[in-house]
Amino acid sequence: MEIDYSKIKVIGFDADDTLWVNETYYREAELEFAKLLAAYETANKIDQELFKKEMENLAMYGYGIKSFILSMVESAIEISNNTISNKAINKILNIVKTMINKPVELLDGVEEVLKSLSPKYRLIMATKGDLLDQERKLENSGLTKYFHHIEVLSDKKETNYAQLLKHLDINPSEFLMIGNSLKSDVLPLINIKANAIHVPYHTTWIHELVNENETNGKIYKTVNGLREILELLN
Repeated sequence: MEIDYSKIKVIGFDADDTLWVNETYYREAELEFAKLLAAYETANKIDQELFKKEMENLAMYGYGIKSFILSMVESAIEISNNTISNKAINKILNIVKTMINKPVELLDGVEEVLKSLSPKYRLIMATKGDLLDQERKLENSGLTKYFHHIEVLSDKKETNYAQLLKHLDINPSEFLMIGNSLKSDVLPLINIKANAIHVPYHTTWIHELVNENETNGKIYKTVNGLREILELLN
């Protein structure tokens, strides 16, 4: 089905794994964490327990790097039955510090696409995660100049997007969201009568996965890379 984008005036971009590499570093950190706790449990069990702890902590800590590190420390204490050493806790902290200090690696075509779209559309960034970490990555990315507005959301549900669009005086029918997560960047927008384009990333956090029933009847485009968006909008 062809989708008409001729009424679009504002385009929103997710940040992590849409504009720059992010989830890859979390997968690497989880592997390091599993190795560190290998004496206590299998890698699969450690991964399961960490994810379970992350889900338990979402309501309290939210999304992002700081929530991740707190969940790692709590998981290590529980998995080790309170026998984890101070040295091991310090290694966990260093795992996350290494993540924080990673250079920002832009995904293919990002700056080309933003440079092409920014004269024609009002661009905003709508992401979730830790505020300081996202601000740091945005500053280091060199992309700030392309965005009219930056918003770090506590979550990406329908109400969050509806509030953002209302605050920025944007008609949902004139808004297009672009991101790698069906759960966070596509389906909530479709449900509030806005538009969305899915740009899959090669790895996705299990919390962001959706099933086929959730996507049935939802009208959106999926592209292989950001450059394809230019063809859809021209």
